Amino acid sequence: MKKQQLRMIILLVLTLGLAPYSPEPHLFGKIRWVISGAVGMKPMDWFDLVLHGFPFILLLAYLVLTVCKKESS
Repeated sequence: MKKQQLRMIILLVLTLGLAPYSPEPHLFGKIRWVISGAVGMKPMDWFDLVLHGFPFILLLAYLVLTVCKKESS
């Protein structure tokens, strides 16, 4: 079951998290925009950032929980 969960999360990261792929992943442009002050960002841009960033947050949470479980066992 764990391998299936990890595969699904990786699939989400590679598709939703990095789409569109050219000229650069959409998430990278949004992060760059936030780092430079988020001037002119509208609610739709923030929603877009959350939408494309969620798979990465999910992957991070999965990895942290997996490591914590192994340490407690």
